[in-house]
Amino acid sequence: VQLQASGGGLVQAGGSLRLSCASSGGTFSRYDTGWFRQAPGKEREFVAAISWSGGSTYYLDRVKGRFTISRDNAKNTVYLQMNSLKPEDTAVYYCAADRDYSGSYYHGDKYDYWGQGTQVTVSS
Repeated sequence: VQLQASGGGLVQAGGSLRLSCASSGGTFSRYDTGWFRQAPGKEREFVAAISWSGGSTYYLDRVKGRFTISRDNAKNTVYLQMNSLKPEDTAVYYCAADRDYSGSYYHGDKYDYWGQGTQVTVSS
């Protein structure tokens, strides 16, 4: 399974971006999927996750109400809609997929496949 993250860019504070995580190969529609981010000099942190069916979603407290994770299994794609962006949201964003439904959605160890990352820069 290969994951391709896209949609990053430069945006002013208060703006919006929509990230996409597209998969080629495997049965992505059956995988729990998450977004993580890593800012320069900081550890990777969980941002949001969605169950394979789309029935359950999970968020970092700091992004609740601003970010929305969703998926379109017919297109093998997971989205992260990011609104009201803040400079502290600046990071490389990675999508990840879990094939065996193990572990906590909030921990990177759960996920078996990772995309290459897309840069999000929010200017003040």
